[in-house]
Amino acid sequence: MRKPTTPREPAAPRAAGYLIERELRAGGARVIAGVDEVGRGSWAGPVVVCAAITDLSPPPELSGRGGATVRLTDSKLLARTHREAFAEALPGWLTCHAIGASSAEEIDEVGMTEALRRAATRALDALPCRPDVVILDGKHDFLRRPWRVRCEVKADLRSVSVAAASVLAKVHRDRLMAALAPEHPAYDFAGNAGYPSPAHQEALAEYGPTPHHRLSWSYLDDLPKWRHLRKHRDPLAASGQLSLL
Repeated sequence: MRKPTTPREPAAPRAAGYLIERELRAGGARVIAGVDEVGRGSWAGPVVVCAAITDLSPPPELSGRGGATVRLTDSKLLARTHREAFAEALPGWLTCHAIGASSAEEIDEVGMTEALRRAATRALDALPCRPDVVILDGKHDFLRRPWRVRCEVKADLRSVSVAAASVLAKVHRDRLMAALAPEHPAYDFAGNAGYPSPAHQEALAEYGPTPHHRLSWSYLDDLPKWRHLRKHRDPLAASGQLSLL
């Protein structure tokens, strides 16, 4: 017979470090901004981007259950209470940070890649100092010139700057979506932040999209009552012009 096993506590999320930033410093960069986005796959609400700059000092830590230490990492791996606590602690610790956004209407008008670029540029332009290098999470450089960009897969797990940006962007957007919830209670924006939860999908089928929904998203094709609202962006239009079909 097998011996009964003792349940193990879930492993703590891996803490982000400064390996990427130190490599860039060794190459001559002095001001390094970590950039991360949230809301790319949502059906409603803006896409939000945060740019964060640190002085490469150890980031804040939190106290967890049983005296465990909670360290800064990718926002998706942190409990909501820990994200909220980090969002309160990080602004006073960071050298500086700024947030930019692109609305659902702008996403429909220009497409997600351009909307991301605009939101990131707004965040970077709002910083009090211009970064020498920008670290982006993922393989795709949606920012492009004139910024010097370093793309890194799972940068929000490996870079303190990007992890800080991911937490601040996530908490900022969650609060924006929660503020819309009383106006549209059936959609449960406070719980799903505009992502397609069952309650959200049921409300869409019954009541249709709100003014905060992305009308160029393909979910409307599956809603016969509301399919006529789908916006189609002409990819050849120079200004991202939309047609309503």
